[in-house]
Amino acid sequence: MTAPKLDQSAGLRGPSSPTGAHRRVLAAALACALSFTVFWIVQRLAGVTMLDLMVYRAEGWTARTGGDLYDMLATSARLPNTYPPFAALLFMPLTVLGVPEMRTLATLGNLLLLVAVVHLTLRLTGLPSAAPGSRAPRTRQAALTLALSALLVWCEPVWTTLRYGQINLLLAVLVLWDVTRRDTSRWAGIGIGIAAGIKLTPALFAVWLALAGLLRARQLRRPGQGLRGTWNPWLRQACVAVLAFLGTVLLSALALPRDSARFWTEIVFASDRPGDVEITANQSLRGVLARLLHTPDTGLWWPAAAAVAAIAGLTLATTALLRGQRAWATVVCATTALLVSPVSWSHHWVWAVPMLILLGTEAVRRGGRATRAGRRLWAATGVLGLLFASFALWWVPHRPHSHAELHQNGGQMLLSGVYPIAGVALLLLTAVLLRRTGAPRFSDPRGRGPRPAGGDGTPAPPEASPRTGASSPCPRVPADGSGT
Repeated sequence: MTAPKLDQSAGLRGPSSPTGAHRRVLAAALACALSFTVFWIVQRLAGVTMLDLMVYRAEGWTARTGGDLYDMLATSARLPNTYPPFAALLFMPLTVLGVPEMRTLATLGNLLLLVAVVHLTLRLTGLPSAAPGSRAPRTRQAALTLALSALLVWCEPVWTTLRYGQINLLLAVLVLWDVTRRDTSRWAGIGIGIAAGIKLTPALFAVWLALAGLLRARQLRRPGQGLRGTWNPWLRQACVAVLAFLGTVLLSALALPRDSARFWTEIVFASDRPGDVEITANQSLRGVLARLLHTPDTGLWWPAAAAVAAIAGLTLATTALLRGQRAWATVVCATTALLVSPVSWSHHWVWAVPMLILLGTEAVRRGGRATRAGRRLWAATGVLGLLFASFALWWVPHRPHSHAELHQNGGQMLLSGVYPIAGVALLLLTAVLLRRTGAPRFSDPRGRGPRPAGGDGTPAPPEASPRTGASSPCPRVPADGSGT
């Protein structure tokens, strides 16, 4: 056999051959199915109650029967409703299902949403990229999506989300779907607006896009050009998000006028309504401060800490977006929202999934184990993964309504604050990476692809993604990793 035929024959059996790619997808699918099945069995053996799902059903029933949404107390735990009235409208279909069927569908739906979060995050980061001559980039992405889903389902935030039947993965999918759409899409932003209508915290993504859009408008402004030349897709996306959010408010005001009026004039300001702020499940800065100060009344400490975190986080997220690092910008914005929220239950931290994928992606981009930078990022990914999979925050005394968390020692405070600590560490890492990427490099938010260096010496941005118009998450660095 001649050399060319040998090469061709070997190539058909190589990593990029369709047969090999399909086998990897099949193996990953089997691993994912096995992991999800074991997960489902373990949750049932643990006797999960899906308590929050039962609250959602009660909210839907109350809205359907004309009761008072915010006087309602659901389940034996007597839990109140804390969501905007628009959420109750979405929960109404739950009332036509039996409880066993509802729980089964909720578990299955959340597992599928986890796969969607992994898929959208990989799209956001640009991995796996197509190798030269590759015939199956989509099959590689499918295999990686399924393999990562099989592992990440065991993170504590994901476990607890499914344990309670929560909607955190749905909110993450809505946001990620928006930020991975083409910049030329007129409807980009609607997912963020709907997510904010269900639960207010995602509204910070609209603030982030508005800030980035305003700064980009300032860059685009030219003498005598007027405001029209400064309009850009980030501003449009922020406006669409705001309009979609206002649409949810208007719809709920028409359907539930009494509950809407009460929510926006009273309930929205009741930050203690979800529960005791000091309990270990509260993984926000406010929860950490309550445990640190041994009192649920944190005074001005929490507003001050939240303001500093919001300013720092939005600055980093905006800078990253302007430099074309959309994946880092998105994850930093999500982390900021979790830190500054009055209450961020541990299951709200399902953004751990994008965090881990982003760090792992960055480690690969920077040479993996072959470079010092890559090794450090792999180590950071491993440490973060252990934190989110260890359930460490539950190793401290925690009994409902016992206020045991107000008497923690130093070690217990560290354990019960692992997620905020990880969030702050991610913000610091982002600041370091942005500082070491050199001069600012801006992607073209109009979706027109990379811009050449201008007469002012502004360098061209990294290569744009054909799907989103966003550039690669971080620029290339020397092979020895000296760029980190």
